[in-house]
Amino acid sequence: MGGMSTGSLERTDLDGQDPHRDVEATTSEANPPEVSSFTSTVPSPRPATRGPNGRFVGTGPGPRPQRLAEDLPTDRYLERELSWLQFNERVLQLAADPTVPLLERARFLAIFSSNLDEYFMVRVAGLKRRIATGLAVRTAAGIEPRELLDRIARLAHELMAQHAALFQHEIRPALESEGITIVRWDDIDAAEREPLHHFFADRVFPVLTPLAVDPAHPFPYISGLSLNLAVLLENPKTGNEHFARLKVPPNLPRFIRIEDLTTDDGSHVRRFVPLEDVIASHLDQLFPGMDVQEHFSFRVTRNEDLEVEEDDAENLLTALEKELTRRRFGPPIRLEVEDDMDPKLLDMLSRELQISDREIYRLPTPLDLTGLWIVTDVDRSDLEYPKFFPRTHPDFAPTESAKPTDLLAAVRSKDVLVQHPYNSFSTSVQAFIEQAAVDPNVLAIKQTLYRTSGDSPIVDALIDAAEAGKQVLAVVEIKARFDEVNNISWARKLEEAGVHVVYGVVGLKTHAKLCLVVRQEAEGLVRYCHIGTGNYNPKTARTYEDYGLFTCDPQVGDDLSRLFNQLSGFAPRSRFKRLLVAPRSVRTGLIELIDAEVELHQHRAEGAPPGRIAIKTNSIVDEGIIDALYRASMAGVQVDIWVRGICAIRPGVEGLSDHIRVRSVLGRFLEHSRVFWFDHGGDPQVYIGSADLMHRNLDRRVESLVRIIDPGHLAELSGLFDLAFDEKTSRWDLGADGRWVRHHVDDTGAPLTEVHAALIERHDKRRRKARRR
Repeated sequence: MGGMSTGSLERTDLDGQDPHRDVEATTSEANPPEVSSFTSTVPSPRPATRGPNGRFVGTGPGPRPQRLAEDLPTDRYLERELSWLQFNERVLQLAADPTVPLLERARFLAIFSSNLDEYFMVRVAGLKRRIATGLAVRTAAGIEPRELLDRIARLAHELMAQHAALFQHEIRPALESEGITIVRWDDIDAAEREPLHHFFADRVFPVLTPLAVDPAHPFPYISGLSLNLAVLLENPKTGNEHFARLKVPPNLPRFIRIEDLTTDDGSHVRRFVPLEDVIASHLDQLFPGMDVQEHFSFRVTRNEDLEVEEDDAENLLTALEKELTRRRFGPPIRLEVEDDMDPKLLDMLSRELQISDREIYRLPTPLDLTGLWIVTDVDRSDLEYPKFFPRTHPDFAPTESAKPTDLLAAVRSKDVLVQHPYNSFSTSVQAFIEQAAVDPNVLAIKQTLYRTSGDSPIVDALIDAAEAGKQVLAVVEIKARFDEVNNISWARKLEEAGVHVVYGVVGLKTHAKLCLVVRQEAEGLVRYCHIGTGNYNPKTARTYEDYGLFTCDPQVGDDLSRLFNQLSGFAPRSRFKRLLVAPRSVRTGLIELIDAEVELHQHRAEGAPPGRIAIKTNSIVDEGIIDALYRASMAGVQVDIWVRGICAIRPGVEGLSDHIRVRSVLGRFLEHSRVFWFDHGGDPQVYIGSADLMHRNLDRRVESLVRIIDPGHLAELSGLFDLAFDEKTSRWDLGADGRWVRHHVDDTGAPLTEVHAALIERHDKRRRKARRR
């Protein structure tokens, strides 16, 4: 790693949907609940001599490096909520980039919309709730709650206006020029409308429920994120005006594909019409005897955060199911309307929904551009990123016999570090669990499940293992946000198959990514382990960048056994050797590693390289860790932060963070892995795992980080940081003023290196090299 010592390691290069989502939970930032003690062995903050594990240990009593905050500037934190909006602004910049393939630009528009929906449902809703209940306090960045709400609204209005304009004036015309057209009802002739009349009669009309508003019909409930039509009617007999609401069915495609046109040159024009246009053209059938005066589309966003009491863990599934039925009745927090909506209708909507003008977003139609996913599914590979197929990791590649590799035997011979999506999930993690499920010598499988797909082969493999008589434990986090319904479904499916399903520790979400396989072998029981940074989900593994370590190291096996015992039973005094485990030791462990880096930097030999810390994370907001990194910078340690989403650390401030660099990489894949590197005087202390540097992860979740010790793996991770912090790499840099600046071309206008393209090439190169051996 450039400037990052790897000791005696030989330097080697890396041989060869809804993505980009980053919204944090809104539960209170109060003290975590009292739970079993999750403790870990961590480096001492006063290194002087090496202990039996090869780490520095303290020499006795003495003051710890100062970590108090009194002498640090009060404005040292950036505002996390505004930082998240800046993250989504970076997504929007990708949509605006003409060098990005056109369909990918449209997908980034859809991602932006989906991200913002969740942000309002969770972050804005939580802030409003805390203000309403009197629990909101000044943020760590020093902003009063109501001022923050105002600033969020201003920035959100700006971004949503930019988003709509980008679609209307750039993406939509560009799609049309490529023969992909979103047409309105008035743009198609009578013959083309005929199949849509049949579609409406057969598929739409039966499920529509027009709801009138008058003294006998109160204003209807408007469900969250539903697209609706506000219809203004007139009774021709009395001349009275009436209002009606129609919900656009969410189980039908957002855009309806109509018959393609063939141009004179033989090319096809793929055409889509918004579903609300089809409905609006048939309003006379829904309100016979009434004159339709006007109609406008609108959309409401509601608070969809969940609050479930967990005192009775046995009834957690039942409690969550009840809470899910209440989720759709949360208070409104955003109203999106057509920019030319009739003022009388808008006034009635805002009054009935009890929503302020600040929460009204006037936009051009069509609303809800999350539906662009349907449009981007057209078969136009020339408008997408080049085709990419994950490769089997060389250590798991089949031999010349073409028989599937015995993954347990491969792990027995050496630790294996995989990186998705460059390394195939199906031929590594999935195959590992599937082979263990059918191996007659495997006695037990223990697995954490946070988010997985409804038809997950992982779930199927665990069921197969249980039905084969193996002991199978699944620690299921059914409260993974917005996946609760699916998680409840497959949790019950596992239970019915005889899998021991538990829900972790009361008061904590289980976010750690762990799998433990216990196998009977000639010399006794051997434990095979997988510890990852991403979910056991084969679908997201194709677009989320994540690491996973396979090992049968006895220390890791013992650590995982203890941790699973804590999650499924009672083991309050467990200690760990190669793991850091939240909520008890990830924050303290990382801070002590930071302090140790400072100590080694200050006592390094003359001419020795300075200390360096490199962190790759989705978000960093934890004040304790940020302050420790400021201390490291003030001591002269180089600190490099690679963050995807929220960032509260302020780099480049003279006297505070001169030695801190912060970068962000967005693009083809969603950067999701968490990596923590400490040079440690030439003996790198490096961890990967599931924890982001946020209060929720460090205080209210069970998270795990595992130390990486294999020299080849350390070189690979070193190469990853080298690539990200190379000045020739495309990225966003964060300035001391809190602004992100994109660097994607050099001084001559030539494109800089894209991280994801470079890693595809590196992994392909490593694969080719392995084949030649």
